[in-house]
Amino acid sequence: MALCRGTNTMTEGLNAAGLYRLMTWLSPSYPVGAFSYSHGLEFVVEQETVTDAAGLRSWLTDLLMLGSGRNDAILFRHAFEAAEDPAALAQVAALAAAFAASSERQLETAAQGRAFAMATADAWPCPALDCLKAAWQGPLVYPVVVGVAAAGHGLPLRASLHAFLHGFAANLVSAGVRLVPLGQSDGQRVTAALEPAIAETVEAALDASLEDLGGAAVLADLAAMKHETQYTRLFRS
Repeated sequence: MALCRGTNTMTEGLNAAGLYRLMTWLSPSYPVGAFSYSHGLEFVVEQETVTDAAGLRSWLTDLLMLGSGRNDAILFRHAFEAAEDPAALAQVAALAAAFAASSERQLETAAQGRAFAMATADAWPCPALDCLKAAWQGPLVYPVVVGVAAAGHGLPLRASLHAFLHGFAANLVSAGVRLVPLGQSDGQRVTAALEPAIAETVEAALDASLEDLGGAAVLADLAAMKHETQYTRLFRS
């Protein structure tokens, strides 16, 4: 089968250009609308399950190591490695599109994925993104699109995955700061405290197969479902 060739290299070194791209793509200013999603956090704050910085740290640690953060990391890794193989890439993309635990989670990941694909194809085009669009016409899930873009630009997998998970956590810390509410110093302490969980999740994802997808953060999935009918909402998920 013909392969869609990009510029991927599997080197572990991250040069200045690669660092610049990761910092740009996963910055809060990148136009994917990440600020409008709380990933169900808004519901658990409303229910007073998360009421302080310690509770936010615990909730996000579980998401990263046992829930959607872990699964997104696995999907990212497999999309990255399949970026030059249309058949394998279509399989990963289809699985990722079907894996969201609720309609709001599906909206969150598909809307951000679509926005990331559009912005990146416009400003940072690469053959791998064209390969993804040709191989899969369904919803473009966020970790899959970012993983393919990173591979297509020749960025190292470990560094790219680490940056992706940092962006995932940082966005939810920002949501928690606004919702609980917390001070900015508390938010930074939570972000700092999540560093080991992010590092561990990266290493676990690098060894995980697609059959390892799954998790134990059931309350987070239920919170995302409950958020769909929450009476007052600031966030879309």
